[in-house]
Amino acid sequence: MRTILITGPGGSGRTTVAAATALEAARRGTRTLVLSADRTDTLGAALGAPTGSAPAETAPGLTAWRPDAGERFRADLLALQEQASTALDLLGSARLDAEELTPLPGAEELTLLRALRDAAAADTFDLLVVDLPPAPQALALLALPEQLRRYLRRLLPAERQAARALRPVLGRLAGVPMPTDRLYETAARWDVELAAVQRAVEDPATTVRLVAEPGPAGADAVRSAVTGLALRGLRTDALIGNRVLPDASPDTWLAALAAQQRKSLDEWRDEWGRTCDVHEVAHLGRDPRGAEDLALLPVPLPGTAAGDDSGPPAWPVVDRLADDGVLVWHIPLPGAIREELDLVRRGDELVVTVGQFRRIVALPSALRRCAVDGASLREGELRVRFAPDPDLWPRTR
Repeated sequence: MRTILITGPGGSGRTTVAAATALEAARRGTRTLVLSADRTDTLGAALGAPTGSAPAETAPGLTAWRPDAGERFRADLLALQEQASTALDLLGSARLDAEELTPLPGAEELTLLRALRDAAAADTFDLLVVDLPPAPQALALLALPEQLRRYLRRLLPAERQAARALRPVLGRLAGVPMPTDRLYETAARWDVELAAVQRAVEDPATTVRLVAEPGPAGADAVRSAVTGLALRGLRTDALIGNRVLPDASPDTWLAALAAQQRKSLDEWRDEWGRTCDVHEVAHLGRDPRGAEDLALLPVPLPGTAAGDDSGPPAWPVVDRLADDGVLVWHIPLPGAIREELDLVRRGDELVVTVGQFRRIVALPSALRRCAVDGASLREGELRVRFAPDPDLWPRTR
């Protein structure tokens, strides 16, 4: 299944573009599911048909789904309460009823990740279009599965489970309670669920499309989002300039705004045209509502964007031992600024910070036996040099 993740600055019309993309794909015979995490039914307003907690067909070949975060939150918390009933009774805790539970901040985004995982696992559709939250929240959301899995591995290492039979003895000797089997079992279940979400997000058939209104604010948001997505190893295959005004207008105010948009679009093509397509979606003079309006929006279709089948950007390790005595790790970071870049080696991991974004990545096996020898940022690509450690590098005769 192909997945298109759509995000952009708040208010840029990303939900409308997601709806138009899904509807056009369905019209061309592609079995399509469109997902949204919006608490209000913005997606349904764009499609001209209400959406809700159960997947429903809104047009031939098109299914829309807006998972209910409150319903899933209540079910999870009540299940946890039931599992911990003995401990809660000993503490004299008062049980919570389903009617008094309301979802916490972030519940919508977590519910969307679960829905994405379920849709990918079901393999019922050919195309999944995901209406993500605004770009800053979307980037944090897409980073969540990998980060949580790392936390679990650090806090509850899987290899420690080998000492299950010894834990009661160790507990008595140490005089402190030891982790229970249930704790490890819960951590293992979470890891499986998070791994499934991570696979769906990082699948080679998954791409991101950014929606923004052309202009100075949109340009800044696009640059930040492209860099953040690249750091996550995600590929932006299309940049969609939305609500583009016509060039010719007798109104001087509108003509000036259109000229500013045209300048921004030209700058986008100069800066990003080598890595993704830049598309224009004209302003209809009204908010698009319903299938007829959505059909007027010339959104790029799946399979039409630049490098559409090339997979996510690779992070290759180039062997330059013979020439320079180093291995070079190439990390694509389009839009990155040298002054906002920071690198820290931590054991077998590299902490990469670019502005507000940070990612901790495991080093390829060959680089773990090396020391960092320097780094440079050239043409939107970070190149980290590693020199073999004489004490760890295999010796040749």
